[in-house]
Amino acid sequence: MNIYPFLQAVRDKRPLVHHITNWVTIFDCAQIVKSFGASPVMAHAPEEAAAMTGIASALVLNIGTLTTDVTDSMKLAAVAANQKGIPVVFDVCGAGATPYRDQKSLEILDAAKIGVIKGNSSEIARVAGLAVATKGVDAGHVAADMREVARSLSAQRACTVVVTGAEDIVAGDGKLFLVRNGHPMMANVVGTGCMAASSIGTFAAAAPDRVPEATAAGLACFEIAAELAVQKSDGPVAFKQQLFDCVFRLDEKQVESLQRVVTPG
Repeated sequence: MNIYPFLQAVRDKRPLVHHITNWVTIFDCAQIVKSFGASPVMAHAPEEAAAMTGIASALVLNIGTLTTDVTDSMKLAAVAANQKGIPVVFDVCGAGATPYRDQKSLEILDAAKIGVIKGNSSEIARVAGLAVATKGVDAGHVAADMREVARSLSAQRACTVVVTGAEDIVAGDGKLFLVRNGHPMMANVVGTGCMAASSIGTFAAAAPDRVPEATAAGLACFEIAAELAVQKSDGPVAFKQQLFDCVFRLDEKQVESLQRVVTPG
């Protein structure tokens, strides 16, 4: 798959990406969107969540710092996104950790059409109905074949499903992509998972008619930047700083020579 045109579309269109997201990583989510060339906005208040979604090109929801009020805002924003016809990306952060988080995840999934469900293996397995546990926001053990779980949940919810890990799985519209970019250093930095969701939202905003492909392209570009950033850093703090710069400087030669997005036979 040729993924550079998706990055170029982001830079050409400069879409507005609305977030109702994790307070721990809110700056990082905004900065990664900005580094890609798009515009982030974070409007959590229920009084304006729907209105802000109405002027955006995608909506990113992340339940990392979950409250009932935040859930209400997410539902309002998701319905507004459906009315406008823009992609909704839902990071089911921590699903499988507590019953409350599981309940709210399902409420959001049932309240509106979600275009992309994103999570690690145990988070996705949990919202798919499997009896698994998540270690806070870190993946727990899942015995199931995650490619099949992703395919099944994608068909059930009529959406794209992303399972992040050493190999990212993207299932949607009957297609399956495996993204094999990235670096282990990413696991040492708080917020890389949240930034991945923001990257997906940014690319989906620029190519709303090709969400599965845009999702794979967004993940690959983000993770290619991580591979480049680790070459310029010797620890997690320096790596994170370099990550934003490497996203900003990504060029066609880097993307096309380093991307490892495959479609299994």
